[in-house]
Amino acid sequence: MPELPEVETIRRQLAATVPGAIVTAAGAHPSEKFADATRLVGSRLVDVQRRGKYLIVPTDDARELVIHLGMTGRLELTTTSPASLDAEGARPWRRAWWTFDDGRTLCFDDQRRFGRVAVVAAGHHAALPTLASLGPDPFDAAFTPERLHRSLVPSRRKVKTALLSQRFVAGIGNIYADEALWRAGVAPQARRVGRDRCARLHEAIVSVLAEAIDHGGTRLRDYRSVAGDTGRHQFHLDCYGRAGEPCNRCGATLVRGLVDGRGTTWCPTCQAR
Repeated sequence: MPELPEVETIRRQLAATVPGAIVTAAGAHPSEKFADATRLVGSRLVDVQRRGKYLIVPTDDARELVIHLGMTGRLELTTTSPASLDAEGARPWRRAWWTFDDGRTLCFDDQRRFGRVAVVAAGHHAALPTLASLGPDPFDAAFTPERLHRSLVPSRRKVKTALLSQRFVAGIGNIYADEALWRAGVAPQARRVGRDRCARLHEAIVSVLAEAIDHGGTRLRDYRSVAGDTGRHQFHLDCYGRAGEPCNRCGATLVRGLVDGRGTTWCPTCQAR
């Protein structure tokens, strides 16, 4: 599933190309998860924002287009008309599309249909409970070491599970949870994380995500940016996907196991509980 760095990469590309465009036509898969796409006809896009793993596109009529990519979602900006693409049969997993007044079309393809499209009044996310309940963005001033510590202390969850919940900090998935915990020297199974380790974990979360954004995200099986790129951060991973290899910090062999059902890699020496 695309995580914050991948979604932020997509956001930046869209923010440089679609604000000011007017939606002149739209189409959607009949599923209620995508049908809202057609409600955007006549609206002008004014910005492209991100909240956790959600893309939020404000319009000039006080509404927002909200897109979640799910596990396999991809956005593509093309000058080929949707009718031509459909006739070619080249996009069997098209879930939504928006044609702009300049002739371009933004297409949302999603093979597994875990993504979501919604059009809501600006700032009204009650119909999207996961979005409404997100914790602070890692790059917001509200996300501090003290806030992270206050959140983790009463939760009693394993720390990796807490990070993946999106309630304590938004946008972290399996890849960057493993990376941040490794960098901070915190065991993913730990239930108690003191102030000092929370400070290290906070710093690791911010730095790991920032570096991944600089690299255009991490290549996943289905991830592509709007420009068609796959990201380069997979060449800079210290922990995720490296089970059986030596730890880049201490040389011990990285191990893999399940933490509350999620595949997890960690160093048994550097991240001892």
